[in-house]
Amino acid sequence: MNQTKTIQGPHLRTERTTRNVMLHVSISLIPALLGAVYFFGIRALYLTGLSVAVCVLTEYLWQKLTKKQVTAGDFSAVVTGMLLAFNMPVTVPTWIVIVTAVFSILFVKQMFGGIGSNFVNPALMGRLLTMVVWPGTVMQYVVPRTLNADAVSSATVLGAVKTGGEAGYSYLQMFLGETPGALGETSKLLLLVGFAYMCYMGIVNAEAALSYIATVLVLTFVFGPAGLFTGDILLNLFGGGLIIGACYMLTDYVFVTRRGRILYAVTAGIITAAIRIFSIYPEGICFGILTANCLAGALSLFQKKHVYGTKKA
Repeated sequence: MNQTKTIQGPHLRTERTTRNVMLHVSISLIPALLGAVYFFGIRALYLTGLSVAVCVLTEYLWQKLTKKQVTAGDFSAVVTGMLLAFNMPVTVPTWIVIVTAVFSILFVKQMFGGIGSNFVNPALMGRLLTMVVWPGTVMQYVVPRTLNADAVSSATVLGAVKTGGEAGYSYLQMFLGETPGALGETSKLLLLVGFAYMCYMGIVNAEAALSYIATVLVLTFVFGPAGLFTGDILLNLFGGGLIIGACYMLTDYVFVTRRGRILYAVTAGIITAAIRIFSIYPEGICFGILTANCLAGALSLFQKKHVYGTKKA
């Protein structure tokens, strides 16, 4: 009797392997990592290394225990570990990093079938866990050591503005990274350097990232804090985690087609902007992208299906 073997997706054939793609993503994150060390000290490197090690080890042990193919060396767990650390402040306790890394890999990625089968971004889901369970420890940020400031801890730029205060930093400082924030999100310059590398290597879709950024900026400008068309475009672009979200979180696409990716990006942008405008949260990146992940099935209904092997009309 013939046996039918079901193989998990993706089923697209290409010379580029998962390991190759994730290796390039890991390389693209190195400038932001070096920037985190420069602005926040050597502990940034320690936390990132710890997060990566726990992610890789968790994936390896789970696949060994369940007798599955070991893919811990494909660098996908490395990327998750780096992005997870990049969403944490330098003061975060090490045990929170460990717990969050195990949660992201084990419960969000592996228990849903591993890479390609997880329904949400593991690093962002780990970030959401910390925001809900330990908000006091992961939402307290420190001023970069490159600034001669009296205050040790401070709110992010968007957080300060959201509560009615002043930004306190110039647009140039926000762009370079001399602001309080999570380890990897502060330097927009270094994030864009890494994103340009990925675009050059052809492993990322810049159109979707730009669609997401444009959607957030247009909506936050139109529905500004002082009335219509009073939003600060540069503040919303450089003052938070919009760029790391667009360049490294949103790029975990659930659509293959160009139209689907843009629809997905715009949906995430609308939700992110709505949270920034109408909620008490200053950011909205985490909620926006995760909600778009969960809405992928519903969004696919708006796409006209094409039967492979037939010509498009």
